[in-house]
Amino acid sequence: MKTNVSHSSAGWLLTGQVMHERVRPVHNRFIYPVFAVRLNLSTIYAAQSWCFGVNRLRPWSIWLKDYGPRDGSDLQQWARNLLARHGVEADGEIWLQTFPRVFGFVFNPVSFWLCHHKNGELIAMIAEVNNTFGDTHLYLLTAKDHQAISEKTTLVTQKVMHVSPFCAVDGYYTFRLRETDASCFVGIDYLDADGLLIKTSIGGYKSPLSSQNVFSAVLKQPFLTLGVVAKIHWQALKLWWKKVPFHKRPNPPLQTITEGDER
Repeated sequence: MKTNVSHSSAGWLLTGQVMHERVRPVHNRFIYPVFAVRLNLSTIYAAQSWCFGVNRLRPWSIWLKDYGPRDGSDLQQWARNLLARHGVEADGEIWLQTFPRVFGFVFNPVSFWLCHHKNGELIAMIAEVNNTFGDTHLYLLTAKDHQAISEKTTLVTQKVMHVSPFCAVDGYYTFRLRETDASCFVGIDYLDADGLLIKTSIGGYKSPLSSQNVFSAVLKQPFLTLGVVAKIHWQALKLWWKKVPFHKRPNPPLQTITEGDER
């Protein structure tokens, strides 16, 4: 699977939606429109414009300190070092898919690092998960024997970090990716001892990360990231009202990264 349209592009705007569905003990489903960016980490600064910046104040922006080592250092080199430590040969392009800061504010429930072999095939994905308590955890996902990840690949990892007070820290996630020249999709299922509990997906259409496209997105959703946080709390209130069992926040995991595999 090749997850970028053109290797010469510095960035893409993804216009789509997030779907989240809990199947028990009560049913709760919602769909929200979202915008995201996908950036080539080798040419990340080339994506800048008057409307979008990297480490600069803009209506939309990306700050390197929000990701990976969280110290503002080079993200591509950090990712390559991490992959090498885990024996993953991803010597091609690395793309970061994430919600940008909108007027300086950001919250990313999950960002995806798409790591390629030099032949263009997707060889690994890092899911960088954040919760509203300020915790972060990395899930390194690869196919069996570090083969190319395809649409038929199901990536699996144990859940180790608290995300929602209405879910215990047990069970596992499965990830599925689907990509075309014009669109992209990531599906995430959360399963516990009783089976499927939550289905989540984020998908959208790709367009160049141009000033015109970014400006249009800002006009449509000027409070995108504030809205993400507000909607998380609104859905939590609905679950509380429906008397879904509440779990206290445990201590975050001692390790910063968990390795997954293919099922």
